[in-house]
Amino acid sequence: MELDAERIDDAVLALLLLGLHGGNRAWKSFDWDAMNRLHVKGLISNPVGNAKAVMFTPQGKEQAQALLQVLFGRTG
Repeated sequence: MELDAERIDDAVLALLLLGLHGGNRAWKSFDWDAMNRLHVKGLISNPVGNAKAVMFTPQGKEQAQALLQVLFGRTG
């Protein structure tokens, strides 16, 4: 099965928001390839390293909030 990396990245970015703590930090507990693509897109800090969390960029946090609603929000 061929997977759509863009849709996976959208879901990972949205789900990262669920682990938000300390303002803009999120636990980095997702697929490393997806995390790296989000970093390359400028949406999160570099996931490589000893830190257990990544930082959202302002654009990344805004996009994550919108995607969380679109992908997982309930409507009326």
